[in-house]
Amino acid sequence: MKLFQQAREPQIEQDAPLAYRMRPRTLDEFVGQEQIVGPGRLLRRAIQADQLSSLIFYGPPGTGKTTLAMVIANTTQSHFITINAVLAGVKEIREAIAEAEERRNLYNQRTTLFVDEVHRWNKAQQDALLPHVERGTIILIGATTENPYFEVNRALVSRSRIFQLKPLSNDDLREIARQALRDPERGYGGLNVELSEEALDHLVNVANGDARGVLNALELAVETTPPNEEGVIVVDLAVAEESIQRRAVLYDKDGDVHYDTISAFIKSLRGSDPDAALYWLAKMVYAGEDPRFIFRRMTILAGEDVGLADPNAINVVVSCWEAFERIGMPEGSFQLAEAALYLATCPKSNSTLAFFDAMKVVEEEREAEVPTHLRDANRDKEGFGHGKGYLYPHAFRDHWVAQQYLPGALQGKLFYQPSDQGYERAIGDQVARRREAQLAAMIEAGREQEPEALTTSPRNRQRDAWLQRAVSNAGRNLAHVRERLFALAEVQRHHLLLVLGASTGLLTWEALRQAPEGGVWALATDPEEGELLRQQADALPALERPTVVLGALDELDYLLRLRGEEDVRFDRVLARNPFSQAEPPWAQLAGQVRAVLLPEGRFCFAQIVPRRGQRLYALVDWEDADPDLVERVQAAEEAIYHDSDDPLVNWDVADLESALRAGGLEPQQVHVERHEEQRQLTADHLGRWFEVEQGRAARPSYAARLQAGGVTSAELQEVAARYRSQLQDVTVPWSSAIVYVVAAPAERPDGERDDAKS
Repeated sequence: MKLFQQAREPQIEQDAPLAYRMRPRTLDEFVGQEQIVGPGRLLRRAIQADQLSSLIFYGPPGTGKTTLAMVIANTTQSHFITINAVLAGVKEIREAIAEAEERRNLYNQRTTLFVDEVHRWNKAQQDALLPHVERGTIILIGATTENPYFEVNRALVSRSRIFQLKPLSNDDLREIARQALRDPERGYGGLNVELSEEALDHLVNVANGDARGVLNALELAVETTPPNEEGVIVVDLAVAEESIQRRAVLYDKDGDVHYDTISAFIKSLRGSDPDAALYWLAKMVYAGEDPRFIFRRMTILAGEDVGLADPNAINVVVSCWEAFERIGMPEGSFQLAEAALYLATCPKSNSTLAFFDAMKVVEEEREAEVPTHLRDANRDKEGFGHGKGYLYPHAFRDHWVAQQYLPGALQGKLFYQPSDQGYERAIGDQVARRREAQLAAMIEAGREQEPEALTTSPRNRQRDAWLQRAVSNAGRNLAHVRERLFALAEVQRHHLLLVLGASTGLLTWEALRQAPEGGVWALATDPEEGELLRQQADALPALERPTVVLGALDELDYLLRLRGEEDVRFDRVLARNPFSQAEPPWAQLAGQVRAVLLPEGRFCFAQIVPRRGQRLYALVDWEDADPDLVERVQAAEEAIYHDSDDPLVNWDVADLESALRAGGLEPQQVHVERHEEQRQLTADHLGRWFEVEQGRAARPSYAARLQAGGVTSAELQEVAARYRSQLQDVTVPWSSAIVYVVAAPAERPDGERDDAKS
């Protein structure tokens, strides 16, 4: 049988397709892949020296993988065995191994085993080769169109050199076609073939880097075109177009090209390149990709990469998907294109990735309990108080109320970071401002911002202050103060701003927004709160961060000098309640502010005026009380705000203006506003008000003030009982007064330098 087969070999070779006949036999005939077999390259040197180790050739069809193996077979002195993984199994592997062992034992000859489409073998079949490759019984040469790092046994990969072959260039394909026309034995050198440049260009272009494709098309064109009267086979553009009409696109739905192409498509959408997106979309559709797979990936992108920058994106994609399901192809390509173009041209934001930050916190941190006021109140409201204190946002202005929603241990934790794109730009400022107001109120929940003439030392103050903040909607009120203050300050984009008492960040972040081309310095007096502010600022790019300085105002000159910024002076100094924590006389603070202001600068602040604040007696119904007692209670409470020995509460707006002038600042605008809010009074509040002993507090309690005003101990008990019966655990309207001031540096006397730092 072998004898007859051997006799027929020449005829078989002659009848084989042109692409098979023209397969190069030596490296000199091999065209393309200069990056791996060019002069001086490792593979070329190894083939020429016949010192090959195991190899894997990886690349698209028609790039020369099998051809290189045949060149090696013709060059090497080792015995060469060829197996196609589609047709062969373990039986053929064992036979090849047995033959290799026999040749090594009898003739001391090496064996090279070439496995075409090696990725077709399963793991067990590939494992069968491993020990023989390890011992050197065989030299393995594998060829695959799939990524060997995914489709070939890892152990085989680690023992082989991998060479990646690229699609051939147009020049390479032209040379291959001309070789076929010149070769008289294997090609058409014995025929009179005239191939026009236009026809050759068309064959090369449509072959798409595949040598087999261009040779097959050339063969069809030559074999089906009769000679003309002169005996010339003319292959012009018309003949070439008939021979190869449709470009072959490399695309395997389960392979690298599939994943690489969809990756390029998604990255083009993410990068807002509609032209590239349409190209990759067309390539997938042309190659027969399932449009539902493309729609699925676009829907994911609409949530992951567009998100709230354009909330309508996901509606567009899903609507196009639904329309496609009703229409089908080919008309459904309009819906594919519409969805892709919308995604490519809309603003982008990946803020939804914040979900995974939250997931990480849930995975890594100790489980936090749901705050009591957020718990379900249907079952145990009476027994455990679940749901008590929850505020229904729709009952408040703008349908929002500052309220604790995160567990206590996570207060201040930020997950969602709005981008500055599209719709998210609009909501970003709102989210940021509400956060800042809520965070400021939360920080103030643990400390006293204004002097309270009516309390002594705190008991469970943080809990009470938080509850009071929630009920009074303090976050919204703080936001109003911020907006009012900045409206008066008239900040310009290039201004240098100094924020005093910046621990809460309430004014700092708005200052950054309003002076992006200027600069913001934030002076924080509390180290812990200042460090929190600094950590929040670290999330911003270095050039956009505020400069957070820890210290007092009278240390600012020294602190700036340490930073090499001793010459910095400010267009605006902004503050909220700067005089509440300052020790009288206040002219000193005004002078310190004037020292850091530019001559045209302004000191803009909002200050609570205690004297004009809420009176407790006004919250109580005195209808059935002794008129004389009522009069003494009212007089005693009013006396609190006129006590000459208590400068923290005995002043009014005129006194503040005088202090500013004494410090070298001239008030230019002074506006007093009344703020009304709701506050919940607790048992702890009332307990502190009516605490008579003063050993733990420097300031006298409300009860002590009443006694000093002539209220007897028995009458004090009656007053306390009245207050508790009417006010305890009751939400009451609470009034306060805030003065907004804009002050400018006053002109100095003639001859005195206007430089406080000189």
